[in-house]
Amino acid sequence: MAETLKPEYIFETSWEVCNMVGGIYTVLSTRAATLQQRYQDKLVFIGPDVWLDKVNPYFEEIPELLAEWKAFTDKEYHLKIRIGRWTIPGKPLAVLVDFTPLMIRKNEIYGEIWEQAGVNSMAAYGDYDESSMFGYSTGIIIESYYRFYGLTEKVQVAAHFNEWMTTFGAFYTQKHVPSIATLFTTHATSIGRSIAGNHKPLYDYLNEYNGDQMAYELNMVSKHSTEKIAAHLVDCFTTVSEITGIECEQLLDKKPDVITPNGFEDDFVPQGKKFASARKAARSTLRHVAETLLGYKLDDETVFISTAGRYEYKNKGIDTFLEGLKQISGCPNIKKDTVAFIMVPAWIKGVRPELALALNDSTVKFESTNRFTTHDLHDYYHDNVMSAINWYHFKNDQADKLKIIFVPAYLNGADGIFNKSYYDLLIGMDLTVFPSYYEPWGYTPLESVAFSVPTITTDLSGFGLWASHEPQGIEKGVGIIHRSDYNGYNVSLQIAEMICHFVSYSEEQIEEIRRKAFDLSEKALWKHFIKYYDEAYKIALENKNKRLK
Repeated sequence: MAETLKPEYIFETSWEVCNMVGGIYTVLSTRAATLQQRYQDKLVFIGPDVWLDKVNPYFEEIPELLAEWKAFTDKEYHLKIRIGRWTIPGKPLAVLVDFTPLMIRKNEIYGEIWEQAGVNSMAAYGDYDESSMFGYSTGIIIESYYRFYGLTEKVQVAAHFNEWMTTFGAFYTQKHVPSIATLFTTHATSIGRSIAGNHKPLYDYLNEYNGDQMAYELNMVSKHSTEKIAAHLVDCFTTVSEITGIECEQLLDKKPDVITPNGFEDDFVPQGKKFASARKAARSTLRHVAETLLGYKLDDETVFISTAGRYEYKNKGIDTFLEGLKQISGCPNIKKDTVAFIMVPAWIKGVRPELALALNDSTVKFESTNRFTTHDLHDYYHDNVMSAINWYHFKNDQADKLKIIFVPAYLNGADGIFNKSYYDLLIGMDLTVFPSYYEPWGYTPLESVAFSVPTITTDLSGFGLWASHEPQGIEKGVGIIHRSDYNGYNVSLQIAEMICHFVSYSEEQIEEIRRKAFDLSEKALWKHFIKYYDEAYKIALENKNKRLK
């Protein structure tokens, strides 16, 4: 039996290496520890040096580390890089590149990639230039390392590019270092996200969409072009879920070679007595902020519910969640105070100073007609969440069993109101709701169950579809609601029904649901999911060998 091909070196690049922007940061940073145990410093992450002269909290520069290669890259390729460690579990080797010197050459580079691969950069706008030059620079760095350390075709090397922003690196690598196997992962197709974000029906009409035509219609030609061509040219193309795989097949005309679902590490979840202590502290903070903002005391057994994530009002299902909350406002099962937190960063001025003062001084009473937001918004009138709160006539009166609190700040531990991280608050929740419309994977429900917090999601999220191919109730630990292009109202009714059931359960029933939620999360640890990446590396190396023949 032939030995399975495995890489000896892995380069992995993303805009989110040492740069926390969204879910891809979680994918890479949690998987890194598993890979780093295997490859040590033969695993090299490459990210953009967007912090430049500012302190990067996710990166520890070590000037003496690979200093000769750094000097070589500067001299031979005229790129300045910083080398150090990504400050995550495993502390993998990380290289940050200042790609801005390439900006003056962008038209030349676009012409080169057009001639090589046929990528249409003529319609580029917005972040396309920066992303493409960053991607191109990662290819240069990989070539520089390969040449400096004298690697040859006998050494199995894989270069993994994440999202369309890095595709120019894949093109560069295949041209200049063809003996390196290339992988490309799209975590969400640019055109699929755009279709969904423009309120066009994605799923019912998916088989009728032509990706190229929709790219022209939605002004996404260049991003779509580079993504589609990369999917076809690399040695292994992957995506993160079955549902996104179907999307790729239709919109990119390319079926993924393998599905690489997003796992995680549970090292951020407190264990044993620390868990109980952290949950108690979180609930105390949530209650203190809620009572101060609302201006009255809550029941001792108050139920805390939340949703969180990027402020994609439709795609993340925030609109459906709010409609569901309206449906439960008259639910007879809601006998306890129930507080729903909407934790999505918005355009804020900063903390509400009177609220911050009242939180820190018990003798000060916070008084305001706005009992909904923890931070001041720049534009209350055009904010989607505030518009819905007004439309549904939520009042947050003491007699209302359901209260809604909008937390529009990044929960990084220094937001000025909670001063705890998202995870430090998530552990105190009783239930979370993520009724996504467009969600290639969905880390938020996965993180929730890791903290033993039951969650409600939909079968349009990769995680929801992985958890169960059939709709199921919250008693399973993860409530999964069938969602389509046009059944948003029915989804809101089912959210309301699940919440009403949940708050009526006994403590023993809820503990059992919490256990089931946690048990499911353990199945998604990287030790179970890393095998899909091993398969991707094998496919890439095999196809590279065929390409070189």
